[in-house]
Amino acid sequence: MQTNKPLLPDAARRTAAWCGVVLLVAGVAGVAIFLCIILKTAVTPVLLALLGTALLGPVNRRLTAHGVNRSVAAGVTCALLVAVGGGAGYIVVTALVDTGAQIVDSLKEAGQWVIDHFGLADGANVNALADNAKKLVEKFGASAAGGLLTGLSLVGSLIATTVLALLLTFFFLRDSDRAVNLAHTVAPRGTGDLVEAMGRRAFEAVEGFMRGTTFIALIDAVCITIGLLILRVPGAVGLGALVFVGAYIPYLGAFLSGAVAVLVALADRGLVIALWALGVVLAVQVLEGHVLQPMIQSRTVQMHPAMIMIALTAGASVAGLLGMLLAVPVCAAAFGIIGELRKDRPQGQDPAAPPPDAPPAPTGG
Repeated sequence: MQTNKPLLPDAARRTAAWCGVVLLVAGVAGVAIFLCIILKTAVTPVLLALLGTALLGPVNRRLTAHGVNRSVAAGVTCALLVAVGGGAGYIVVTALVDTGAQIVDSLKEAGQWVIDHFGLADGANVNALADNAKKLVEKFGASAAGGLLTGLSLVGSLIATTVLALLLTFFFLRDSDRAVNLAHTVAPRGTGDLVEAMGRRAFEAVEGFMRGTTFIALIDAVCITIGLLILRVPGAVGLGALVFVGAYIPYLGAFLSGAVAVLVALADRGLVIALWALGVVLAVQVLEGHVLQPMIQSRTVQMHPAMIMIALTAGASVAGLLGMLLAVPVCAAAFGIIGELRKDRPQGQDPAAPPPDAPPAPTGG
């Protein structure tokens, strides 16, 4: 009896199947990004609230574990978030405002020094270059703000977004125990445990990223500020604040803030001090890459630097500066979900259950 041979070989059919999967995933991702852009006024506070919840979630769990009412614990945690975030923001903004003009002047002098000593352009005007750079930054900031805050004033929209994000953080902290029931309610039949496990893994990745990045940013800023103060570089506190903010944009932020510090040292203290400042920046970066990150972020999702750069570029193209800040946490959550899906589980095992040798999960959160 003659059997019918398939029209395409097995390799071609596998390739076609994978192409279909890739197209489907790309289509779903494209629709999701489109909806996020259309609903950016609501999506932005939700994402910021999730980051705030991830950062101070352990504090809320510790309070509830000691018998504090869930609403009171969430309120105290939000007050702590306001105090920490507001205090850090005040310090950063004050430092940058107080030393911003001095840093800009130093950057102009450093640019003129480079042009004079290396002959990069005859008759080049550093002021014109600085003005063009300023216009470029203003254009980038205006496009980012315009894309996020269409039709509203910038200050009013920022205040409204901050207040809404804070309220959402309170509800996320207070009602976190209901998330499990919600996952089982909205999930297709028989997949509730898997959805719960993916949600937990994604949030753990974001939580680890936020705590680890904040701690590392604080250490980097303190170390570089102390080094610049020892070298008597002007605007050392403002440069340290710039380092702290830039640490939330992996690789790119550290490179830019470190370059600014070296250029300021070059303009005001000369080549030798600039080389010392470069040594301080490089030493802090080596300490971060080889000691702090392996110790602090060892339990979070580790991504290749190339993937991080692609995520930063994609985030900037979608939502400007805010997209760059949110790109890595979103990718960390996505990689956590993918890692959960790739786990090999015995038939009938609860995906949300810990392995047999794992310690019991903490209660109260």
